[in-house]
Amino acid sequence: MRDASQNPDTESPYECFECGNVVLSETSPGKCPDCAGEMRNRRMPIE
Repeated sequence: MRDASQNPDTESPYECFECGNVVLSETSPGKCPDCAGEMRNRRMPIE
């Protein structure tokens, strides 16, 4: 397995587990702006 490359100067897509909303952000948005659900970085694999 290889590590995901991290470039702090680029935006990452974050997806809401609840409603599927996708937000581009340089940092984790924490909660979904639409439904306040948990967000995940789509570039990181789900274990």
